[in-house]
Amino acid sequence: MNTPEECTSLAQVRAEIDRLDEQVVQLLAERGRYVLAAARFKHSAAEVRAPQRVEQVVARVRALAEQHGALPEVVERVYRELIEAFTEAEHRRWSQP
Repeated sequence: MNTPEECTSLAQVRAEIDRLDEQVVQLLAERGRYVLAAARFKHSAAEVRAPQRVEQVVARVRALAEQHGALPEVVERVYRELIEAFTEAEHRRWSQP
């Protein structure tokens, strides 16, 4: 593993990005399992949407982005898309008999 500053070629940078993508996808898979599990505890479509929870999560990840030196605007944008996609999947799960 090299830090971004230690990389001496584009190939090294790409290898590190690929390594990180592997971890990100594993974490997204785990997050998705929890999202689908949450559907069991919700009693209405409005509870699945949970706009207050969305804003709570966005505020939290923006703060984490600042704490870790990430770009808060990018993190927020990614999370809003992520949450929307997971909410759609959760709604499909919730709607199943």
